[in-house]
Amino acid sequence: MAEQLLVWGVFSVVVLLLLVLDLKVFHRKAHTVNIKEALLLSAFWVALALLFNLLIYFWKGPDKALEFLTGYLLEKSLSVDNLFIFLLIFSYFKVPSLYQHKVLFWGIIGALVMRFLFIFAGIALIERFHWVIYIFGAFLVFIGIKMTMYKDKELHPENNIILRIFKKLMPVTDKYEGDKFISRIEGRRFATPLFVVLLVVETTDIVFAVDSIPAIFAITLDPFIVFTSNIFAILGLRALYFALSGVMQKFKYLTYGLSIILVFIGIKMLLASLYKIPIGITLGFILIVLLGTMLWSMISSRKEEEYTLSKKR
Repeated sequence: MAEQLLVWGVFSVVVLLLLVLDLKVFHRKAHTVNIKEALLLSAFWVALALLFNLLIYFWKGPDKALEFLTGYLLEKSLSVDNLFIFLLIFSYFKVPSLYQHKVLFWGIIGALVMRFLFIFAGIALIERFHWVIYIFGAFLVFIGIKMTMYKDKELHPENNIILRIFKKLMPVTDKYEGDKFISRIEGRRFATPLFVVLLVVETTDIVFAVDSIPAIFAITLDPFIVFTSNIFAILGLRALYFALSGVMQKFKYLTYGLSIILVFIGIKMLLASLYKIPIGITLGFILIVLLGTMLWSMISSRKEEEYTLSKKR
């Protein structure tokens, strides 16, 4: 127990230091994140995750290392779907690119807290009532099928009940006040539109957590592996958003890939008592589906661009 507490404590301190580094060093001044900076930061976060995976390998052995890698890849791929929603949110609220990183930073702080609570609640449920894993499996199959039916994402923040309640409790300014979340006007505190955007991002992430957390339970029930793989997937999410924001629309078939992965993971959970699909096969399946749908998307987008150019001629 003492060793576990020490490991959790050290990991938490390292994550806090990384977040401080991100906020106070990488983004000390508000600025628009260009593609070069975003790619470098994405590479940094991925390299850090792989380095941690190597540490897991030497500390806990190859099986745990494979669980971490598979969990990380699964959570990373599912988090890509978040990026499309972030793009829609920022477009809907016309958030200046200068302030988008700040919203994502604090949004991810909230996501870390929520994931922590969801993970331990889920593991506690499964350990006490093992049949819950079949409910999670059926739920993932349902969500995976539903994703193919509603691939064209639309944003309706006016239907967000938390946002509607918040606007009744606190007045909101009509325009952005720099990168401020709260502004004081004539002695009264007002929430700025930037805070409203943050609230929408946070509540949206709860929905994504409900999808992604049960999925990783099909990989492992080790709390440390589940939590750390989630954390590393989330930490690199901001950089990945800025790296892909200009080309996200080209990956139009990625949603189909994610839905296939969710259905596969759901079936894996439903078959848990009959046959345990090896982690290596799960990892390979996720990689093939992701790469396949991304390649399919890029080829299709290029053909459409060539067709459009030929029509203009």
